[in-house]
Amino acid sequence: MTTEVLKAPLIVEFPFTRSLGPVQSAFLTGLREQVVLGVRTADGRTLVPPVEYDPVTADELRDLVEVAPTGTVTTWAWNPVPRRGQPLDTPFAWVLVRLDGADTALLHALDASGPDAVHTGMRVRVRWAAERSGAITDIACFEPYDSDAEAQPADHDGQFEDLVTGIVAEARLDYTYSPGRAQTAYISALAERRIVGERCPSCQKVYVPPRGACPTCGVATAEQVEVGPGGTVTTFCIVNIKARNLDIEVPYVYAHIALDGADLALHGRIGGIPYDQVRMGLRVEPVWTDGGGYPDHYRPTGEPDADYETYKESL
Repeated sequence: MTTEVLKAPLIVEFPFTRSLGPVQSAFLTGLREQVVLGVRTADGRTLVPPVEYDPVTADELRDLVEVAPTGTVTTWAWNPVPRRGQPLDTPFAWVLVRLDGADTALLHALDASGPDAVHTGMRVRVRWAAERSGAITDIACFEPYDSDAEAQPADHDGQFEDLVTGIVAEARLDYTYSPGRAQTAYISALAERRIVGERCPSCQKVYVPPRGACPTCGVATAEQVEVGPGGTVTTFCIVNIKARNLDIEVPYVYAHIALDGADLALHGRIGGIPYDQVRMGLRVEPVWTDGGGYPDHYRPTGEPDADYETYKESL
């Protein structure tokens, strides 16, 4: 019987926190105050967004200048289907805009009625967000602007009240994951409270979880082998820091477990025993919970500890 290969949407996300130096701090604080700052290089160029080191000479840059919130589109691309987290929820253009007084271009969104309304050389201006916090999103987007008059940059000391000194960027990746044929069979067996691996036809080793190919010989695997349920702790660590959204009290033990009949250790949490009594060679068995798709943890079986020689190859 052919088993349908599984797939599921997955999301990986985390907040990335970074501190700001004096140049980036002034730039983002300026956006909060509806001021766009650039930085002047030794040869007189004005870079927007500003950087702390000259990209040509690597010299440190600190000479801040204010540029206009108006500018010229240097290049663009139409975005017909905005995605989550993008500046606008209606179709818009991604544009590079050289602000008046700047020598480099700033990437942002342009609110336009359609691709026919956008062209290289068109004049645009900043549309400020109604609520600003000191982030690039304080520029809600650019919008078309009729005036051709270009403003000249003015020196700025970069001094503001309540400087922004750090930012938190939410990093997120949405994707669809498919475990493939071998792991689909492994996951399906777990739903029946069985643990299966696959045997290499060349070296005869049994790998759990199976990957569909032997990591040693590089040949495809297909023969399923049921292993366990008992196993042996090979190595372990004591976890003392509580993970976010994980309802397990610390300290607890996470271990590599060589299941009986398997030639590769898998990992699992050890329960049913004080954390400071877990040891190499401890014999354990899986504990399943109602509705769980995999063992909740492993507990001691009460058997004598395994001899080191029986599991040393799984370290």
